[in-house]
Amino acid sequence: MRHTERGTAAVVAGDPAPTNAVIRTVNADERAARAVANAGEPTLEFADRTPYDAYVHASTLHTLQQTLSKDPGEMSFLMTSQIMELYFGLTCFELRETRERLRDDDVWGALPSLRRAALHLEGLNAAWHGLRWMTPADFNKFRDLLGEGSGFQSAMYRQLEFLLGLKTASLVRPFRRQPAVYEALVDALHAPSLWDEVLVLLDRRGFALPAALLDRDLTEPAEPDPAVELAWVEIYRDTGPDNHLRMLGEALAEVGEQFGDWRYQHLKATQRAMGAKAGTGGSGGVAWLQRSMARTVFPELWSARTLM
Repeated sequence: MRHTERGTAAVVAGDPAPTNAVIRTVNADERAARAVANAGEPTLEFADRTPYDAYVHASTLHTLQQTLSKDPGEMSFLMTSQIMELYFGLTCFELRETRERLRDDDVWGALPSLRRAALHLEGLNAAWHGLRWMTPADFNKFRDLLGEGSGFQSAMYRQLEFLLGLKTASLVRPFRRQPAVYEALVDALHAPSLWDEVLVLLDRRGFALPAALLDRDLTEPAEPDPAVELAWVEIYRDTGPDNHLRMLGEALAEVGEQFGDWRYQHLKATQRAMGAKAGTGGSGGVAWLQRSMARTVFPELWSARTLM
């Protein structure tokens, strides 16, 4: 099960990484001296682009909204989609960090990034609010111009699903003509998910899990197992402050709940904007999303609660 992932970094388009020639380190003493010299006013003159833009690349970000129609509502649709892509990438980053800490048997060290991931998912969910104005008439003004473009084709969302343990090998196929994106997805498909690392951790901590579960084909999702369920029941019996595994379970539950909320809000936004029409990318639209929602993230973490 201890496979090595060849590449997990996100494929990012845009400006190159900032260099030391643009962003100069400034310590606390220098900042204080500058504030005195400026009499408390902000610095207004710079030799090059502003340090903020050199770091955030805001001027690049604001060139990426290239709408296909003259309808003003399309900008909301496009930018909200881009915001969600950024949140997908950020959440993946945090979950990979969590996975690495668990591989090192550092449960306490894994908690901060896992909790941040839950907060990022909360921000992702809030992004749906910007599309609550969109009725079918609004969407129809520019929908045809999208061609076969669909959120179903988000590579970073697939990365997120794979990290959470929702593996489906066929879903890497749309990216065959994008070599770097495709390779990263194949790597993620074959690598242990975060949930896989949790299972290994539980086995390592003395909760004997079936070998067939730990040594299975990692391109397939882990089937719910009673031994995993009983392990969580035992973990949750200890409510003491030093039970890091229980803290891990609660942090995982928050991530799973926020991710489930995102999928539900996706379903509701789709129903609001297009009813039961076929999806732009060829899927059944609402029917496809309803089937997807049936796949639970971290299933034994939820079913164990019935036995507690």
